[in-house]
Order: sequence, then structure tokens, then C-alpha cells
Amino acid sequence: MKRFWIIAGCVGTFIAIAILTALSAPRDIGIAIDKLVQLVFAIAALVAYARARDRWMTAAMTSLSVGLSAWIWGQQIMGVQLPSSTIAPIGFTMVPVLCLAAVIAKAQKRRSDDLLPNYRSRTVLVLDGLIVIGSLFVLTWVSALESLTRAWATEGPGFATVIAHPAAYLVLLVAIVVMSWTHQAVRQWPMLFVALAGIAQSSSGWVFAFYISKGNTAIPAAADIGFMLCPAFFLLSALAPVRNLDPTPGRMRTADLLHLLVPYLPLAITGLFVSWNTATGGRLNPVEIYVGLLVVCLVIVRQLLTMMDNVRLMDQLRVSREELRHEATHDPLTGVANRSLFRERLERALAVRDRVKPLILLFIDVDGFKAVNDNNGHAEGDSVLRNVAARLENNVRPEDTVARLGGDEFGVLIDGGDADEIGARLLDALGHPHEVLGRVHQVHASIGVAQRFSYDPKITADDVLGAADAAMYTAKRLGKGMVVVHGSPLPEMT
Repeated sequence: MKRFWIIAGCVGTFIAIAILTALSAPRDIGIAIDKLVQLVFAIAALVAYARARDRWMTAAMTSLSVGLSAWIWGQQIMGVQLPSSTIAPIGFTMVPVLCLAAVIAKAQKRRSDDLLPNYRSRTVLVLDGLIVIGSLFVLTWVSALESLTRAWATEGPGFATVIAHPAAYLVLLVAIVVMSWTHQAVRQWPMLFVALAGIAQSSSGWVFAFYISKGNTAIPAAADIGFMLCPAFFLLSALAPVRNLDPTPGRMRTADLLHLLVPYLPLAITGLFVSWNTATGGRLNPVEIYVGLLVVCLVIVRQLLTMMDNVRLMDQLRVSREELRHEATHDPLTGVANRSLFRERLERALAVRDRVKPLILLFIDVDGFKAVNDNNGHAEGDSVLRNVAARLENNVRPEDTVARLGGDEFGVLIDGGDADEIGARLLDALGHPHEVLGRVHQVHASIGVAQRFSYDPKITADDVLGAADAAMYTAKRLGKGMVVVHGSPLPEMT
């Protein structure tokens, strides 16, 4: 990067000296220096792009070099009068067309951080382009395009190529700006210098067309400054490095800022220009009025689409948050609540002061699960655990909580009911064989039950879980495959 800026400094110094020399020298000598410098930089850019194997930009620089060569031959050697209908204007006009093809080709090389637009986003991009083009049209029409169009009607096809040349560069600029906020490949130093070349060439092109429309064939040397800068910018675009920078978290990307400002900035400038024109006595003609109204309508449509996108994004954000919360509070294997959510709901249930129904907690350990895992692999063991979770959910109410507390241990939290009946129902449901991949696995469960009948601020979630856990181990000691309900005070349960 440092080397490039050294080269850029040398190119800038050389072009500045060349411009000052061309402006200060006699007219014929100044024009000769002007065109020779343009041709040298165009050929240098052609060589640089050819070495980089960029076919579209190589073709664009070839067209520019041919156009400059034809111009020098026609104007300086043959003395053809302006405007010229030779190959030179056609060569100049093809440059932005080929550059646009290069921009589109680069846009096809997507990166992972590119904004991949859906159909609505693509519509917004098209609207942004139309808003920018419409604003620029009104601005140029008010300032100069109306008189240029009249000249076009009287001068014929030769003058048409003179207007088409800077107009094509405006289209190129709009394409670069619009694509820059969706494609990282376009949002690079080379495309910035291509855009600067387009600005320089288009500016001098419009000045050149204005003088031609007034019948002046002796164009001031200062009007060629943009023409001289353009090939130099093209050369820098060929030499500029490409950087793959990841977006900085927490900061608005330049592309995002462009996406917010670009459609409205030219519209605001155009509005100020038209306001100034009318305030100083100018009158709006029908073309300005209708195109201006069209641009305003496009802005309104864009805002409606943007609002619809914002609503859609908010809905997606809500869904994403719900999914993240579900993943954080549920077991990924079985889909039931995890230990964290189970504990949270248990604490909430224990905080109920006016309890009228008993709070029942069942601590369930799957007996025989280790043999399934060891003999048939973890995949079949996971299927058995999923079956166990599904059977537990199918045998309790939707408002009850089923959770996987870890390994082959599950918990069920029920508000109201008969502990013995619930325990027996779950024990029976888990006792049926589990068929996985054609094999039948027989597992059972040891269930410990703890109950709370009233509010007690001294009793914590750990106390109730510990009581149910102790009851479950009592069931295991008594022979497994059974339910042990502790209805005595908690100190006796431990």
C-alpha cells in the first residue's frame, strides 16, 4: 500500500506539472502536450490492465487509446473541425460502456460478507439508481442540458456522440455507487479511481459539449483538465491494491452510510439548485416539473419498500431472539427444557404464596440406559433418550414442565394432581419397549417424588431437587422400576 501511494504521488506530481505547462504554453503547443500526456497514461493503463489479465478494463483502455490516437490524427494532423464524427468520439463513448461491464463482472465475484439482496432489495437498488439518474438529469437540464439538446437537434449525429460520451460516464458512476454498498469487490480502491476517472472525464465532457453547442470550436485549455486527469486515474486504478477488510463490529460500514445517503444527496442538491434557479427569476419548464415529480414518487416508493423491509427485519429479529432463547433454555438432543429453565420454573413455583394445589416434582432416572449405550452405540442411546422425553411430554399437561437434567436423568414439574397416580402413569409409559432401527430396547425408570403444599420462604429449589433426588435413589435401592413419594418433612427426606 505504501508503494502504491508513492507511485500515486509521482503520477500526481507529473500530471500537475503537465496541466500547468499545457495551460501556460501557446494554444497549439498546449493542446499537443495535453493530448500526448493523455495518450501516454492511457497506454500505460492499458499495459497495466493487460498484465493484470482484466479483460474488460483492458478493452476499455484500448478503446480510450484508439479514441485519443484518432483524435490526435484528426484534430492535430488532419485539421478536422469540431464536432467530429470520426472514430474518436465512438472510442471515447465505448470506454464507460466497457468499464460498466468490468464493474458488473467484479460484482459477480461474491464474498461471504456481501449483502445478498432479495427481490425487494434489488428493487430498492434499482429505485436508488433511478433516483440518482433522475436527480442528475434535472440538475443538468436546468444548468445546461436543455441548451445542449437544442444544439443536438440542429447539429446532427456528430453532436449526439459528444453528448453520449459524458452521459455514459454518469451511468457508470451511478452503477459504481449503487453496487458499492452490496458488493465488497466493487468497494475497493481500483473502483474508486475508476469513479474519479469518470467524474473527471464527464465534467470536461459536459463543458466541451456546452462550448460546442454554442458554436465555439476553440475550446479553452482549462476545459481539458478533466480529460488529462482521466487516463491518470485509470492508471492508478490498474495499480491500486485490493484489500479484503472485514467489517469492524459495532461501527457503521461505509457501504451502509452510502446506502442511507446516496439516493437523497443528489436529490437534495438538485432541489437546492432548482430552488435557487426559481428564486432568481428562472422558470420551470414541463420537463423539469414532470421528471422532478417522478423522482419524488420514486423516493416515496423507496421509503415504503424500506419500511416494509424494516418490519420484515424486526420480525426476523424477534424470531431469531426466540430461537436463541429456546436454544439457551432447552436440551438440544431431546428438545425438552434444560436444567437452567427447569430450575427457573421451580423457583417461580416455590414463590407462589397462596398455593391451593400441591407442587409436585418428579426426579426420573432411566434404568438400563447405560447398557443400550455400551452395546449399541451412542446413536441408538440418543434415540432412546428422545423417546423417553417424548413419552414424558405425552403423559403430562402442556403447562407442565419436562426437562432433561443431565445424562439419563429427567425432571417433571407439575402444579396440582396426585403424586402417586402421576408417578405410576409415567412409570408405565416408560416401561414399554423402545424400538430403534429394528432393535427393541427395554428400559425402566426409578422415580423419586417431592411435594410442596404451602409457601415456605426457607425452602429453596435446591432443597426440593435434593429431596426428589434422594427419593429416586431410595427407589433404586428398593429394586428399581418403582416410584417413591416423600410426603414427610424435608429433613426426613434426606
